[in-house]
Amino acid sequence: MRKKLILHPFDYYALLFFTTAFAGWLWEVILYLITNHTFVNRGVYRGPYLPIYGIGCIILILLLHKMRQQPILVFMLSCFLCSVLEYFAGVWLEKKWGIRWWDYSEHMFNFQGHVCLTSAVGFGLGGVLLICLIQPVFNKFYHRMTIKIRITLCVLFLLVFIVDAAYSAIAPNTGTHISTFFQLEKTSTSKIVNKIQYCSI
Repeated sequence: MRKKLILHPFDYYALLFFTTAFAGWLWEVILYLITNHTFVNRGVYRGPYLPIYGIGCIILILLLHKMRQQPILVFMLSCFLCSVLEYFAGVWLEKKWGIRWWDYSEHMFNFQGHVCLTSAVGFGLGGVLLICLIQPVFNKFYHRMTIKIRITLCVLFLLVFIVDAAYSAIAPNTGTHISTFFQLEKTSTSKIVNKIQYCSI
């Protein structure tokens, strides 16, 4: 017998995307609160979400949801899949804006600073948590909501996200602890301004 891919309605994946994107943002904010004792709005966007977590979640749910009884396999595949996603996302962001929103260059076993062993292990543990614990809980909350509530939430979240994405495509979120090359950009900008002022004189 063929195993059919279980697909849910669009609103299921949309709500799952925003839930995990917010959870990822919250996780990184808490890490910076603990390590740097300061609030940092992580990510390219202005809103409280990190899309890479949401995208990774959807990929894992689609590919690994039938492996709930195989946590070791889920862990290994999550390490690989999420690391691939993080690598290509990092390369694309750096190519598009010349900025890195994360840099593992100082971590052991890193590859071009975009991925490292520590983050891969974290993704593996997160994947096991997602597939084995979070998705079943999410499913219960999802089915308790009426279609009207689900659609309303989806439309609201999508509108906010689209506006944020359009704005951030022009002016991405950068700053201390947010983007790696912020200080370099700021210095370069200052030099350009100084040259303009000097030429004017």
